[in-house]
Amino acid sequence: MDKIAFGTDGWRATLDTFTDDRLRMVGQAVATHLTEAGDDRAVFVGYDARDTSEGFAESLAEVLSGNGFDVYLPERDCPTPTAAYAIVDRDLAGALMVTASHNPPEYNGVKFIPDDGAPALPEVTESIEANLAEPDLLPEAERGSVTRVDPVKPHADHAHELVAEHFGEVDLSRLTVVYDAIHGSGRGVTDALLESAGATVISRRSERDPTFGGGSPEPSAENLAELADAVDEHDADLGVANDGDADRIAICTPEAGYLDENLFFAVLYDALLDGEATTEQGTNGAVRTVSTTFLLDRIAEAHGESIVEVPVGFKWVAQGMDDDGVIVGGEESGGFSVRGHLREKDGVLMALFAGAIAAAKPFDDRLDRLAEEYGEIHADKISVDCPDNAKGAVLDALEAALPETVAGKEIDSIVTKDGFKLLLEDGSWLLVRPSGTEPKLRIYAEASSPERLDAVLEAGEAIVRPVVDAELD
Repeated sequence: MDKIAFGTDGWRATLDTFTDDRLRMVGQAVATHLTEAGDDRAVFVGYDARDTSEGFAESLAEVLSGNGFDVYLPERDCPTPTAAYAIVDRDLAGALMVTASHNPPEYNGVKFIPDDGAPALPEVTESIEANLAEPDLLPEAERGSVTRVDPVKPHADHAHELVAEHFGEVDLSRLTVVYDAIHGSGRGVTDALLESAGATVISRRSERDPTFGGGSPEPSAENLAELADAVDEHDADLGVANDGDADRIAICTPEAGYLDENLFFAVLYDALLDGEATTEQGTNGAVRTVSTTFLLDRIAEAHGESIVEVPVGFKWVAQGMDDDGVIVGGEESGGFSVRGHLREKDGVLMALFAGAIAAAKPFDDRLDRLAEEYGEIHADKISVDCPDNAKGAVLDALEAALPETVAGKEIDSIVTKDGFKLLLEDGSWLLVRPSGTEPKLRIYAEASSPERLDAVLEAGEAIVRPVVDAELD
């Protein structure tokens, strides 16, 4: 039981720790949590393309049905966003999703999504952790049913309606898109959605492979180098990729190649502002995490809008989006949602948004205009290994070790919403925070040039690494 802990986005662990017995305890905890809340509605249990995921999902379904809940399972592995949408589409008590997202194949994970389809906040996950116990199942005659359903079509119908609300009727018939599923659950879903809007789609890594080709289903620049090449080879307008459970998106453009997710967010926000029917100021703000670009702030200010900054983790973005004055929320890791949708990141839906944006005007042209109007931004992050049980001590020690200058520039102010974010006098910034999914500290930076970015990142590592080493000695 002490091995089970819900971090930034559920419980993830290697398969020597993430066992069926422990997962069944999670299933019992969710059943108890819902029963104590007086919610007896059905529950959806989804799963990704990993080798163990379907079996784990069936175990969860057995425990939940054994507690009297009707359970829906998908017909095959499915994207997390379709599981989340099934909750509101079918009026369910919530969903459990078996996935380790972008982690390598030796991992698996599980997260609970409450009845509003948004990520679970700490009070919910703390309740689940407090109720961890061996399954206590009802007699066979009193158990709920387990039914296989298709969660994809209702989500696709909703995606078409939502994009049309923001941009008008979607016609991608003049668009060629290369789609890279990285062998994950977006295969046959994201590409099919783009095709249903008229796009010509060339698919890559679109067959199920539980080993993800021997790597991780992470839509990083390194992992998508061949996607960028394929966009060039096929003279395509856009490259699109999802992570393993397709709740995140990454894109490649003909000129930029792999596009930093910060820049995708900026283009998305700018396009949404241009596409909105209302011009009333103060109704189309954005929510971004502390690790996400200040370019959004410049765009918002130019339109008389405001930005809400929240800690890293989409649950905090979702909380910030619970406001009629917000049109979009997102994070630099590629998770985004928009007004009118669930407050949950959705890489499938975002693919259709990206297609609609590119069909109206190429991404590269949009990027050129943003750079001209608001200035260039360059962002990146690195990691320093740090055991989970040492993170608190390292952050405490780091507070005392913070310098007065970083890479030759004075620190104007320090933001402590999530770790330490050092705002520098030249507009660049450095953020150090603990990862919620891996035994690492993350170091993020943003600057106006690649050279300045490298200098700030190097300075950040020079600050952090000695502190970690000292605490581990």
